[in-house]
Amino acid sequence: MSAAGAVRSHGDVTVYDVARALPGIEELRDHSRGLAMLDAILSPAWEGRYYSFDAHWSEDEQLASMRDGSGGEYTIVLSPAGAYARVFDHESPLSPYGPLADGKTWPGVLDAVPEVFSEYLAEPAFMDEDDVHVTTACLWRETADTAWHTGEVAYPDLGDHPDPDGSATLLRLLTDRTAEAYAEWASDYYERTVDIGAVRHVLALRPLTAEVVASLNPETDLTELAEDIAETGYPAA
Repeated sequence: MSAAGAVRSHGDVTVYDVARALPGIEELRDHSRGLAMLDAILSPAWEGRYYSFDAHWSEDEQLASMRDGSGGEYTIVLSPAGAYARVFDHESPLSPYGPLADGKTWPGVLDAVPEVFSEYLAEPAFMDEDDVHVTTACLWRETADTAWHTGEVAYPDLGDHPDPDGSATLLRLLTDRTAEAYAEWASDYYERTVDIGAVRHVLALRPLTAEVVASLNPETDLTELAEDIAETGYPAA
């Protein structure tokens, strides 16, 4: 289903609304790099980070990802074919581990994924030990597309549930790509004041300087960040 033709159910914000707010593939790629670099600076210890970007996931694929440490995550594969995104919210009523889904991926979430992305439906990194695809929302966009697409999902009647598939919460820094949104989130998560000017610098993918890094985290430097810069493919000076 094209995002343009989707209708919200019960007034909830669902993957259909999120699809309309996501940017094009290249903007998403750049923003994801910026998020990963900001987290690398603010949290030198990898296990403390939310956002990551692997510019070398395979020979021709890149992977943008987020893990919140509480069972929520997304992964976005960027390939010559386009972009394939999966979201998993362990608290979602659509979770295969919840009482409604009977141990299976919710009907409609993956049913319309086009052939060009079909390999990701069997990707071990996105499945559990019982070969269940661990996904509560899925979006995709081929390179020639002008919008993001999703499957036709029949949401259960959940009453007043603000985010039934988890996509609005987990993709919030991809739908609101302002420096202010990241700075507000990071200030709360990392429990420190975050320099908004430095955030703008990094999200714009301007080459890092010692001053920008120090303004975000005086306990790290460009030398310590060299591996992260290479992994994310962040532009060098």
